[in-house]
Amino acid sequence: MTFLEVACDESGSDGENLISGNTDVFAHAGVCVAGDAAAGALREIRERIRSPAEEYKANHLLREKHRAVLEWLLGPAGPLHGHASVHLVDKSYFVLLAVLDVLAGGPAAAATAAALYREGRGAVEPSGWRAFLRAGNDLVRRRNHEDGEAPVDAFYRALEALRPAPGGDGDPSGVLAVLRRARPRAEAFRARLTAEPGAVEPLDPLFPALERTVARWGEGGAPVHIVHDRQNTLTEERITRLGASLPPGRRLAGLRLAESRHDARIQLADFLAGVARKLASDELAGRGDPVLTGLLRPYVDPLSVWADERSWSRLGPVPSATGLRPAPPEPAPLSLVARYAGTAPLPASSVPVVTPSGGRPSGRGRPREGEDRSAPEPGDGRGASVDAHDPVAGFRPGQDTAEGRVQHCQRKADSPQGRQAKT
Repeated sequence: MTFLEVACDESGSDGENLISGNTDVFAHAGVCVAGDAAAGALREIRERIRSPAEEYKANHLLREKHRAVLEWLLGPAGPLHGHASVHLVDKSYFVLLAVLDVLAGGPAAAATAAALYREGRGAVEPSGWRAFLRAGNDLVRRRNHEDGEAPVDAFYRALEALRPAPGGDGDPSGVLAVLRRARPRAEAFRARLTAEPGAVEPLDPLFPALERTVARWGEGGAPVHIVHDRQNTLTEERITRLGASLPPGRRLAGLRLAESRHDARIQLADFLAGVARKLASDELAGRGDPVLTGLLRPYVDPLSVWADERSWSRLGPVPSATGLRPAPPEPAPLSLVARYAGTAPLPASSVPVVTPSGGRPSGRGRPREGEDRSAPEPGDGRGASVDAHDPVAGFRPGQDTAEGRVQHCQRKADSPQGRQAKT
């Protein structure tokens, strides 16, 4: 048996600042191609674009003059088709999922968040809705609020300030009334954060996106090994939690952080994530490009965190033979915030944290502008990895098993799921 190595990168990350950040969509891409194939794809892109830039980014591909290159990259003849996926997160919906998780809880919380998302935008005045989302973001984020209004007070002030939009009734499904009655839960949640800041994971879509990446690529039962662009939020503790929170039958074989400029596969993941984020954001705003969205569609994770029905009808799975438009994904069954807030100890993980030298993962993030950071040398702590014991026969941490991984990637592409992605 072999394991599947998936190279990953994200676009649209603003940490816990989901509403007042620079983007309204987060995208996390996974690419499963051999290193030499990825390098060849980058050479082809460079040959077609001919930019003097040392490292290409998604914005190069998104320029109108390079549209043909983008269409080739995403299209059936491109290097990614059948070998990549992207998980999309509408940040506003993600915040509402977290708010309802904290204030309502229970199995119906996610469905209630979806109803509030779909109805609230048209039922209340837009500026008040935006202020409500910002206050909700502050309520459930982990960052300390030492200055300004306390997050519970600010949230309930924003809630009471909501006014019906013209023609709206202000609370069509009664969700806002539920939130008004939930202030004791909000106070208890913030008190828990103050007493034990580590009890709750940061409100960062990267972590559930990584869970979903491992779960989706591990559908065939093979362990999944992640090679991810450097992220200082991917600490040892959080990676261990990732390995422990996967659904039954899914296994994280390991996670290694690398710099994208030293791994062509990560650069391809960066392209896909950046392009997907922009195209999904345009669709969400009603200004999508039908051709490019159609090319993106086979890559989009059907369990993305998305509730907008109109845009999902273009981004989601292709309509069935009956012509029915795909419904948005069912709300995530896993709690996005409170699953880490219980008093019970975390389950033990089967993913030990080691590096080829036996060191600990580095907490260093992306290089700062002007910083000279060479490729990691074995044992210097910058080539951090999380490796499972013997996920493949004869595997040792640091050993190159690309041949077997490529074979499994091809089997993935030829599987029923992979064939479906090509249709």
